[in-house]
Amino acid sequence: MRYPALLRCLPPAPRPGLALAALIAFGVAGGMVGSAGAQDVQDDPFKSFPSISAPPKMPKLNSFSPVIPSEAAHGPTTRDVRLEALLKDKGGAVEQGLTWRVFSPIPGSDGKLPLVATSQGGSAAFLLVPGEYFVNVAFGRAGATRKIRVAETGTFERQVLVLDAGGVTLNAVSGADVRIPQGELSFSIFSSDVKEDGERALVVADVKPNTVVRLNTGTYHVVSNYGSVNAVIRADIQVEAGKLTEATIQHRAAKLTLKLVAEPGGEAIADTAWSILTASGDVVSESVGAFPTLVLAEGDYSAVARNNEKIYQRDFTVTAGVNADVEVLLSNTAAQPGAQSAAVAPAGAQD
Repeated sequence: MRYPALLRCLPPAPRPGLALAALIAFGVAGGMVGSAGAQDVQDDPFKSFPSISAPPKMPKLNSFSPVIPSEAAHGPTTRDVRLEALLKDKGGAVEQGLTWRVFSPIPGSDGKLPLVATSQGGSAAFLLVPGEYFVNVAFGRAGATRKIRVAETGTFERQVLVLDAGGVTLNAVSGADVRIPQGELSFSIFSSDVKEDGERALVVADVKPNTVVRLNTGTYHVVSNYGSVNAVIRADIQVEAGKLTEATIQHRAAKLTLKLVAEPGGEAIADTAWSILTASGDVVSESVGAFPTLVLAEGDYSAVARNNEKIYQRDFTVTAGVNADVEVLLSNTAAQPGAQSAAVAPAGAQD
């Protein structure tokens, strides 16, 4: 049996005020997180940033049957069903970013619940024939579901679903306060719960800086990657209902440019193969070029340069937030690894 429905939108409601959450985050594995105080704002803070608003995975659907107005007049009697969602109990109605789905409770031939109607935006209204339905509302990765019964007679009250949701935006600095270019940062958000195999469930991957991720309230485990080598920091972030949490993670890393030169400050020699080793001898990066650039976590390393069948090796130290040029000096043809001198010079410009 199919349930016809006619979709229409409600006029906008007054814009609710939302609070900017104080950051509640705990850095782990050497990470540190900055914090911002909570303050009331007049405008919806979720409008200030780009957002990841794709809803969580839904079951596969085999039916979508909205009723055309001219057909509705000749079909079964319909009732006006109005829906709104709150981020928290006793909060204001959410005006944007919602996806509403109405399902028939009677499975189709494939065992899936048929989709009766859908709407995007804020509060919504549907014309539904009397019967029972499942109503789902998604706010990004947060959501709520309720079963409703539309009676043939009597007053049908507005249905209010409480999402118990908030949002988080992520950013990072290197060292104390060195800005990191957005293209070199990415974040992944995981559940705080650790499964039996030691892994965490992935909530959303490859989140760009200053992007709002809408989530149900709770604690989440965030992994921040700076560059593509070994600058990785983990932190736990708390999402509060009706609030936007702005988290800034502190990376203990720096960006380096490798150069094989004849003298300090000299021109970099082309066609040089590079290997970067940790103090324990593990290779963390390999590249070829006159001046490759990479990001490394703070610590002690060795740079091995190969050029014209000769090898030059130097030890250097990475200091968090200090972007630098690592210069390995040439020597005569009899040089052996460890016999050359090297210089680590601060980069001329911080990114």
